Amino acid sequence: MPHIYKDEGVVLKTIKLGEADRIVTVFTRANGKVRAVAKGIRKTKSRFGARLEPFTRAELIIYKGRNLDTITQADILTSFDEIRVDYGKLRAGAALLDVVEKITPERERAFPTYALLIGGLRALAEGRPNVVPSFLVKLLSISGYHPQLSSCSGCGDDAVLGAFSPALGGAICQACWHVAGDSIRMATADIELMARLLSSDFGQPAAASTTLAMTQALRKYAEYHLERPLKTLHALPAS
Repeated sequence: MPHIYKDEGVVLKTIKLGEADRIVTVFTRANGKVRAVAKGIRKTKSRFGARLEPFTRAELIIYKGRNLDTITQADILTSFDEIRVDYGKLRAGAALLDVVEKITPERERAFPTYALLIGGLRALAEGRPNVVPSFLVKLLSISGYHPQLSSCSGCGDDAVLGAFSPALGGAICQACWHVAGDSIRMATADIELMARLLSSDFGQPAAASTTLAMTQALRKYAEYHLERPLKTLHALPAS
């Protein structure tokens, strides 16, 4: 019998397929990352309309195929229009979608990641500060790349931490900074803030320079483990 399932999910990206269709990548609540065809979506009278655009959280009915699934119905649960109409939020939101798309395998249920993505998008829509670095450090942690931020990830000492090393897995002391080839200089206060972002809800305030330093350190940490670039995080405004 045909396998038809119902789920909800956030649209991560879409690409054109043929003359009228699109392949839609959705991160779903129960089925993880799913790639599915939305047939006729690019036609003027498409039944999907704007219901399968990036950022949209939708309730879906999907037919499971051999290679690609097919979306047969979509109804908007949350549009997140506040993100689309603000350029700064749009760029930050694109970074969230990009890193989730890159870090998650297909068809592997990951409800903590799904809940984090919804929380991050809501925080962006509400205009809370430091959503991107907060999201990155939380996502890396629950994805198996938990950064060491309380002691030196190089030697284990409780010395003053003043840099971050993707290869060593977190913050490092002055002595290890001289031997770690990939280290990124960071103020001790910035590392302490990163630790607070990891353990707290979205919305911790910080200076723009601090936000940018944390974001780029976490970007390099993610790229080290993923072995691929996260282009949306490059030169991301500190906001």
